[in-house]
Amino acid sequence: MKAQIAWKVGGQQGEGIESTGEIFSVGLNRLGYFLYGYRHFSSRIKGGHTNNKIRVSTEKVNAVSGDLDILVAFDQETIDLNEHELTEEGIIIADAKFNPTKPENSKAQLYAVPFTEIASELGTSLMKNMVAIGATCAVMNLEVEVFTSVIREIFGRKGEEIVQKNMQAMQEGYLYIKDSLGDSGSSLSLAEADGIRRMFMIGNDAIALGALAAGVRLMPAYPITPASDIMEYLIKKLPKVGGTVIQTEDEIAAVTMAIGSNYTGTRAFTASAGPGLSLMMEAIGLSGMTETPLVVVDTQRGGPSTGLPTKQEQSDLMQMIYGTHGEIPKVVIAPSTAEEAFYDAVEAFNIADEYQCPVILLSDLQLSLAKQTVNPFDLGQVEIRRGKLVQEVEAQEDKSTYFKRFEITEDGISPRVLPGTKDGIHHVTGLEHDEEGRPNEFAPNRKKQMDKRMRKLSNFVEKFPNPIAVHAPHEQADLLLIGFNSTRGAIEEAMELLEKDGVKVNHVHIRLIHPFPADQVRPYIDSAKHVLVLENNATGQLANIIKMNVGYIDKIQSHLRFDGDPFYSEDVYKASREVLEHGYVNI
Repeated sequence: MKAQIAWKVGGQQGEGIESTGEIFSVGLNRLGYFLYGYRHFSSRIKGGHTNNKIRVSTEKVNAVSGDLDILVAFDQETIDLNEHELTEEGIIIADAKFNPTKPENSKAQLYAVPFTEIASELGTSLMKNMVAIGATCAVMNLEVEVFTSVIREIFGRKGEEIVQKNMQAMQEGYLYIKDSLGDSGSSLSLAEADGIRRMFMIGNDAIALGALAAGVRLMPAYPITPASDIMEYLIKKLPKVGGTVIQTEDEIAAVTMAIGSNYTGTRAFTASAGPGLSLMMEAIGLSGMTETPLVVVDTQRGGPSTGLPTKQEQSDLMQMIYGTHGEIPKVVIAPSTAEEAFYDAVEAFNIADEYQCPVILLSDLQLSLAKQTVNPFDLGQVEIRRGKLVQEVEAQEDKSTYFKRFEITEDGISPRVLPGTKDGIHHVTGLEHDEEGRPNEFAPNRKKQMDKRMRKLSNFVEKFPNPIAVHAPHEQADLLLIGFNSTRGAIEEAMELLEKDGVKVNHVHIRLIHPFPADQVRPYIDSAKHVLVLENNATGQLANIIKMNVGYIDKIQSHLRFDGDPFYSEDVYKASREVLEHGYVNI
């Protein structure tokens, strides 16, 4: 019995690869297994190789598996591209239609199953994915009845006959492999799960749920990979609470509409990826200058330009911190799990209201689109804080005097009033302005207002909950690993491998990118012999941010991956060994 198994299905985009993985994973999720699924897909509607790799475990997993136990292939390209991941006892289950072959040196067992032929005999070749799932059940010693409820939910509206046809297709695939395996059976049986049903979602769903819990009622947005799922999720959910989603003509309209909504007191946000954020930068500056709350989700992807729109990358850090012209207070938060994405989404709206500034919730493609088992969210932790929102304004004797919306205050945060509040009239402009909002370009006023705005975040790091996630069992470490966003799972698993080697390893994951938690990070760098920063970009942006804020320029090493693939624990382990043995990374 195995504690975990890695399963992958691959083929041409548009022939049901995603739905095959979805049915397989949902069925196992309902048995109580923990799952982590990651899709490789092309940046086109149909055609091009795609695959869905799902890690199934009896314990929580937060990373993509480097190894592979079962490969389900709908074409030869799937075998050619993915066979190298298979373990020595790995199994390939391929459609006999394309006469599958494996490399001569491959130790994997290949079983050619007539997916298409069986499905066609039952009525339609579209059911070949059901035949494949049935064959998988035989290899993993699962009963096909595991998937009955999933099949009924998906196909029940089409009638009982269709449900039974799909179940029959699974049964046929199951029996075919059972016959092929013979008495020896398979060594790829999963240990029994705990039977507890948990949530199973992508990170974007967690962000969307967090926005709902925070009281959002409007999401203006323009579709873009990998952010579109947030929009699509809320299209279904927001109307149920009196809200709405508006698809705008572009990202500029989306962000300015969000600013306008927040100005009226209605919580709103938008979500995009790198190219869209580039278009939003001027408006994000407007949010900073007018001190209007704003939350923007950035789901990083491969760039520049259109780049690798469906592949993993973490190259927007510098843009998120320094992209706007001029200087404004801004907060950049980087959750590393789906659970953190939910709670950080809620906190982002509270921070935007309390500090009256733009807040960037930074994700990446892996975190946003990887489907994973998630523990139920604790709604008792959710609170809504509106900051210095004034409900009643004291009437002024001098009627020519407006409400001091941009009043100079000790903490840099001015009282805020919503439009229509009696005696709350004031000017709002993107120009530099005085306390009442009137344009004022005189040097003394400029300095006062600029100082006021920049004071807002002077003690923010100390108030932010958990600016870094720390796993540091050693007072003095041989190696400190640092990352952000979705690299967390791979780093944690590499730590276990290194500890087995006798290496003392600590791990710091940066959750607050800006303002940077320098005082919190510094002690861990100081107490480590070597420091290795892992990130999916070509220039070491996080490492450079650490050096700018903390120092230790000669001590910090980088391991960078920017080929579109995520980090695997094996990558992190190998790079760590290089640093420990040679003092630098040379891979």
